[in-house]
Amino acid sequence: MTTHTDDTRTDAHATEVPVRLNWSQHAPEVYKAMIRLETAARRGLDPALYELVKIRASQLNHCAFCLDMHTKDALAAGESVERIVQLAAWEESRHFYTEKELAAIGLTEAVTVLTDGFVPDEVYGKAAEHFDEPELAQLIAAITTINAWNRFGVTCRLTPGHYTPGQHA
Repeated sequence: MTTHTDDTRTDAHATEVPVRLNWSQHAPEVYKAMIRLETAARRGLDPALYELVKIRASQLNHCAFCLDMHTKDALAAGESVERIVQLAAWEESRHFYTEKELAAIGLTEAVTVLTDGFVPDEVYGKAAEHFDEPELAQLIAAITTINAWNRFGVTCRLTPGHYTPGQHA
């Protein structure tokens, strides 16, 4: 049986894929509007919950740039590595999260993955049990905003790995 150790590793890292388009430079008014939307959407929401929502949507949308940014921001804000790692399998790892966080994560998935063409009543109802209407409206805005950011990131192939926590705060 052969064991693998880091000191015997000879594989080189894959080449970093270049950015397709730096959209914020070419559409600065849209970028500024997105920043204003981001600022408005986060108002009144718990910062830890907000980062969990951004990470989960980014996982679902395969946005490596946003995953890099939001996991680093969450870690810098004191979120545990364990909760971030388990977020990809949150339904099997429910005990890591509060009921309110679970409701927000479930709503994030339903809004992000609209394969059935709607958000199920059960998912919406669970969120409505844990968030009052103004807070629920903010949560929906936050989920919608990260989904928009993800689409810019994935489409323009923004490169992960260069973000410093708080860089865009």
